Amino acid sequence: MAFSKAKEHLEKYGMGGRVMEFDVSSATVGEAAKAVGSSEGEIAKTLSFIVDEKPILIVVAGDCKIDNAKYKAYFHAKAKMIPFEAVEELIGHAVGGVCPFGINEGVEVYLDESLKRFEIVYPACGSSNSAVKLNIEELEKTSEFKCWIDVCKMM
Repeated sequence: MAFSKAKEHLEKYGMGGRVMEFDVSSATVGEAAKAVGSSEGEIAKTLSFIVDEKPILIVVAGDCKIDNAKYKAYFHAKAKMIPFEAVEELIGHAVGGVCPFGINEGVEVYLDESLKRFEIVYPACGSSNSAVKLNIEELEKTSEFKCWIDVCKMM
């Protein structure tokens, strides 16, 4: 269901045909990089947080992690990830397939500056064995993002 919602969302932008499904898992950054044949940094991992009691998504480069000080400076709150068991209900996709496409209404999407060093990135597409190849402009458009933020650091 989540895969179909994500693909349907991308089809509105003429990009549904770019969705890739794999016979292997792409649930982790390492698995996704192997499946698509890219570096781990080019995997656009989508992290889910609660801010002001509302779910948000932050899409970041796969070789980065949240910098707690930067996060707190931007959101004026400590980084609080959504508990594993609540992600699907709050976001619309289960852990391993979380992406900014076909998500629940009212979930805001932010893109982290760490992605800008790549021409092409590969976000998941609603399942633990999918991805879509997008350039940064296409990611901006299809994710319907709120704004670019700088809340990460290299791992």
